[in-house]
Amino acid sequence: QVQLVESGGGLVQPGGSLRLSCAASGFRFRTYAMRWYRQAPGKERELVASISVASVTNYADSMKGRLTIYRDNDKNTVYLQMNSLEPEDTAVYYCNTELWQYGSKIPYWGQGTQVTVSS
Repeated sequence: QVQLVESGGGLVQPGGSLRLSCAASGFRFRTYAMRWYRQAPGKERELVASISVASVTNYADSMKGRLTIYRDNDKNTVYLQMNSLEPEDTAVYYCNTELWQYGSKIPYWGQGTQVTVSS
């Protein structure tokens, strides 16, 4: 079955860095785009970064210049390097993909990893 398992979150001071990881299994990882979303308390879930099969990347304007998303197809893992973190970046970060199944695009989510930016 499809599984996405995030790790790497934690408490970091403003200006610090974190690298999130998402280990995928149960599908042909290298043939699907991957995304990172985040959800802060009381806010809607928002897309922060995506990477295509060909490793073309896109970033949310709010975090552009501070994020790098990349993938290792041999390890079935997608990463999110976050730099110059701000308190406003505090959120649960989720890994996501969409698979074609039964004629429809089905979204899959990891359990999320908490990122807290605070002094």
